[in-house]
Amino acid sequence: MHLISIDDLTAAEIENLFKLSDGFLEIASRSIKKVPTLRGRTIVNVFLEPSTRTQSSFELAGKRLSADVINIKGSSSSVSKGESLKDTILTLESYRPDIIVMRHPRVGASRMATRYTNASVVNAGDGTGEHPTQCLLDLYSLRRVFGEMQGLKVAIVGDILRSRVARSDLFGFRKMGIDVRLVGPPTLMPPGIEYWDVPIYNDLGALEDVDVIYLLRMQLERAKGKVPPVPSLREYSRVWGLSPQRVKPGQRVMHPGPINRGVELSGDLADDERSLILHQVESGLAMRMAILYQCLAGSLTEEPAA
Repeated sequence: MHLISIDDLTAAEIENLFKLSDGFLEIASRSIKKVPTLRGRTIVNVFLEPSTRTQSSFELAGKRLSADVINIKGSSSSVSKGESLKDTILTLESYRPDIIVMRHPRVGASRMATRYTNASVVNAGDGTGEHPTQCLLDLYSLRRVFGEMQGLKVAIVGDILRSRVARSDLFGFRKMGIDVRLVGPPTLMPPGIEYWDVPIYNDLGALEDVDVIYLLRMQLERAKGKVPPVPSLREYSRVWGLSPQRVKPGQRVMHPGPINRGVELSGDLADDERSLILHQVESGLAMRMAILYQCLAGSLTEEPAA
């Protein structure tokens, strides 16, 4: 099986991944944190965009499952010499990998890769398209903190325009019964957003009654010479940046990382007990172990063959 979009999964399949993640989370508390589940299997992590959290999370997840893990980064791959993605995947397929985890700056790259390999392909982020494993770990964090997700209110705040996380989280959160709203300046909303059938707010008053504030990083590296969508990061921080004083008691704060302290949130808020940022990282390792485990089953509701 492949995991390209959060829409590839049903709510029941997501719940099954939660149950698996519970077991893998328990493994992390042991003195020996390794299980033989994927011994003899090969996982290739192809990261053609910079990444710390996602790449290290998938690498550690594979190793804790006892798989052989190979890491390929853009700067050290033949892509930097002009090789096409097709030829890169065909080359990797010659090694008969079991799973290819891929991050790519182009939308649809992971789906295209499925045409040229028999391995399971996991989308670890494709341009401004989707980031389904981030959505799954975010859902798992919410489940661990709140228990019941049905009826939770979540505001996704910031650079919706260029965020693949916002897209995946919007689709996945709603699938699990979460009430989602998007918040940010009009210049950071994508064209055609009126067809997304989601409430849009252009001021922080929309945060008053939510349970979770999900902050996004300003992704200026994706602007590529275009006119900046905001006058400056300082101005954005003044109007849209959150501090502990702007967060009501009981509200929790999430962020996919990397965070920019002093821009979308203050350092005090990043370190506040209401922040779930490191909780998400912990959830991410367990969830990605579950995803790798289930990829080899051919179904998200079956046990993998021995």
